[in-house]
Amino acid sequence: MIRPVFEKKLVRAGEVRSYQIRMGSNGWEASKQDEQTVARQHHEDWHQVERTLTKFELEIETLRGQGWRDS
Repeated sequence: MIRPVFEKKLVRAGEVRSYQIRMGSNGWEASKQDEQTVARQHHEDWHQVERTLTKFELEIETLRGQGWRDS
């Protein structure tokens, strides 16, 4: 079973960026997606998840400052 830990989607002028962290049976999968790329990371250690979550939150705040809005 995969359970969401963090999910956020931002939009601006038709563009979409999404951020997800999900917990599965073998650890956590973090993904970041925009119109052109999808980046995925697998974490087995919760401290790695915390660092990725902090990076996502900082990037999301920067994007909000550039006019991106929650979807």
